Amino acid sequence: MKIAVIGYTGSGKSVLAAKLGKILGCPVLHLDKLQFEAGWKERGEVEGKMLCEQFLEENKDRGWVIDGNYSWCCYEERMEQADHIIFLNFSRWNCLYRAWKRYRRYKGGVRESMAAGCPERFDWEFIRWILWDGRTKNAKRRYRNIRSTYPDKFITLKNQKELDTFLKTIQ
Repeated sequence: MKIAVIGYTGSGKSVLAAKLGKILGCPVLHLDKLQFEAGWKERGEVEGKMLCEQFLEENKDRGWVIDGNYSWCCYEERMEQADHIIFLNFSRWNCLYRAWKRYRRYKGGVRESMAAGCPERFDWEFIRWILWDGRTKNAKRRYRNIRSTYPDKFITLKNQKELDTFLKTIQ
């Protein structure tokens, strides 16, 4: 099974992807690892896309889970190949709370789903991204387009209760 996990920052994409990978016994690709290099330096899009293409090619005949939105990173290919597209459409306040909890857990360290050398952070720029800048009309339009293009495999989860119910159906 191939699953693409998309959604807003702080919604739990990486945590869900890791759980699904474990349940399904398939490799997981966290796109944050392709987006960033040590010190929160952004990786070049060409190199990041090449790494994503390599992952897709290596796993074309087996299942995978990929979490992240990055439209430059084989977005159409991921959505086309996915058996399920899970959209975590949690409220901005829920995402902010989850990001704060994540920060408290990993403060001074690097979480498993992030590139090495990128310690967890929680600053005003990040808060603004979660609450406003990451929820642009373009982002919302992209999610609507994916939903309308792939209605049979698009799953929207709006809160933890819906996520927990969904996970029970997978297990």
